[in-house]
Amino acid sequence: MIERVATSFGLSKQQLARTVGLQSETLYREKRATALKTQARMREMLEIVGRVSAWAGGKDQAMAWYRAEPLPAFGGRTAEFLVKDGKAEAVRDYLDHVALGGFA
Repeated sequence: MIERVATSFGLSKQQLARTVGLQSETLYREKRATALKTQARMREMLEIVGRVSAWAGGKDQAMAWYRAEPLPAFGGRTAEFLVKDGKAEAVRDYLDHVALGGFA
């Protein structure tokens, strides 16, 4: 699964690991790649990217948003930064707020 996710976004396993806030070698070791923390981080990133892909114009644009778009509600931090910092729930809440017509 990790190889498929990395390939679909045009990332190496090392880049994917850094994108979700894991050590670079984590996704190269089976035991670490299947660990609960690793899988949770992957799910969080995929859920957030999946939620914004429709309005971002596709998965590649959604990944670009995830990695680079500063979110004013979080002091200009990106969704990527927040997920790495363990705040994926806050990003999901933010997306819910925006989806309901709230201001970004």
